[in-house]
Amino acid sequence: MSFFKVENISISFGGVKALNEIAFEVNKGEIFSIIGPNGSGKTTLFNCISGIYKPTNGKILFNESNIMGKNPHNIAKLGIARTFQNIELFPYMNTMENLMIGRHIYMKTGIFRAAFMLGRKSFAAKEESFHREKVEEIMELLDLQSFRNRFVGGLPYGVQKRIELGRALALEPKILLLDEPCAGMTSDEKEDMIFLVQDILEILGVTILLIEHDMKVVMDISNRILAINFGSPIVIGKPQVVQNHPEVLKAYLGEE
Repeated sequence: MSFFKVENISISFGGVKALNEIAFEVNKGEIFSIIGPNGSGKTTLFNCISGIYKPTNGKILFNESNIMGKNPHNIAKLGIARTFQNIELFPYMNTMENLMIGRHIYMKTGIFRAAFMLGRKSFAAKEESFHREKVEEIMELLDLQSFRNRFVGGLPYGVQKRIELGRALALEPKILLLDEPCAGMTSDEKEDMIFLVQDILEILGVTILLIEHDMKVVMDISNRILAINFGSPIVIGKPQVVQNHPEVLKAYLGEE
């Protein structure tokens, strides 16, 4: 049974074809990376998978069910979470609060029901305690305990990237879409992120789709890679095969 599969999806914006017949499969328990020059369609592909965009044709299959056309909230409920290329945190909320937002799909009480339905306050307290324990586990995994009560807007960039990763993990995803998790990081921060991604796979069992411009990061952690350019696929294969493919070299380096 196919775990995750994209079947020939295409999408256009104002007559410009952003994706053209993109197709690939991802096995459960692997790190599958998508590479390509700026503007090649990588983030557009993630937006299609997460329900922000609806492709004009094709299928997106998760556990053999077509999820194309579902809204982002329902796709998150199915077990697909993502981070963003640009950090999308709430700067005037602390780390705990930002991560708790990632638990929203599991919360039954809700803020207003917890505040005004006095008969259910004990249930609300138990529910919040349960979700806080889940978030504490994520903070421990990502080494965020010391930032628990600090506003995220004043934290270092690398820490904010880890918090955004933690918020995605709070959804308890089966598939995690990472859109340039190492962008803007120092060499040491990138090394730390590589270890964290590997831990997420090995400890939590989360399958990972990765977009990343740093080729060293991609080659170090990927099981397989899809290279695209101008919205069209070039090659899928093992890192060494993709790295040395002439069309990939041409897309990145240009013709002589």
